[in-house]
Amino acid sequence: MTTDNNNTTAQTSKAWTTAQIPPQFLRAAFMVGHVPQKALASDPRISYALYVPPEHYKNPTGDASTRGKPLPLLVHVHGTRRSLALMHRQLPQFADATGCAVVAPLYPAGLDGPNDLDSYKQLCSPSLRSDLALLSILEEIAHRWPGIATDKVYLMGFSGGGQFAHRFLYLHPERLHAVSVGAPGRVTLLDDQQAWPRGVADVEEVFQLKFHPERLREVEIQLVCGSEDVELHGSNEFRTWVQQHVKAGRRSGDDNDDGGAVPYMDKGRLGSLRDLETSWNKHAIQSQFDVVDGVAHSSEGVCKCVLGFLRSQIQKAGPVKQ
Repeated sequence: MTTDNNNTTAQTSKAWTTAQIPPQFLRAAFMVGHVPQKALASDPRISYALYVPPEHYKNPTGDASTRGKPLPLLVHVHGTRRSLALMHRQLPQFADATGCAVVAPLYPAGLDGPNDLDSYKQLCSPSLRSDLALLSILEEIAHRWPGIATDKVYLMGFSGGGQFAHRFLYLHPERLHAVSVGAPGRVTLLDDQQAWPRGVADVEEVFQLKFHPERLREVEIQLVCGSEDVELHGSNEFRTWVQQHVKAGRRSGDDNDDGGAVPYMDKGRLGSLRDLETSWNKHAIQSQFDVVDGVAHSSEGVCKCVLGFLRSQIQKAGPVKQ
């Protein structure tokens, strides 16, 4: 991951915070409502969209009449197409109604080669630690929006975002209240006989951290998929072509020219999610498994179910003070 600590510190020290801005000027300063897409100071290749509900946001300073309880934060991780459409449709409405802030990181394609689509999903690649990038985003939000709670957050991801979500859960369960894992095409099983990202045999070596699978039991987990999400991505001909192209690239020593895909998606998303559930059950890790009837591979199709789960989890912490 590309970082410049001096530059990051300088940018952070100069950045306005909501604690410095009079409340009546927060909207004019674009610090509430839809905050303009922002480059991450520690790695400007990554950016994030933030929505702060104006009617709910209060700084945790000042007198009792203006002081508010920190808003819970929902993190939405995009899929392979990098669509942030939910940030302009359902999620702001959800934030206004529920009393939470929402952030959506953007991990561009092509970070690890011209055909790279998947590096962010696997959390660790030659130039990117996408989990650490998210933690840096949370640090920035904590500094500039002290009225948002970032120590523990709520996480949702569908498809490629579902891959990211369950792998982030493995590495940083202490940072999550709850997570919704939606229809990942490839999963990382709690299998100590397979290397990352198929299993967790080498997870501590890859990420240089201690792995505590038992801590997953402390996080509320939803697994969600459409009942018709059983098809493999692409045609048989396409998958054969990808496998041949990856092998040819490896023989030539061109590690970056990998076709943008790791060809081990061998079943539909519903089947992959069932495998993940089975793997977790062996370790006494409980999850809520929701199958949305009549829906294929569609984030819009499962959105109501996902937001229902997240709303119930956020409300467990109690109402936002007004």
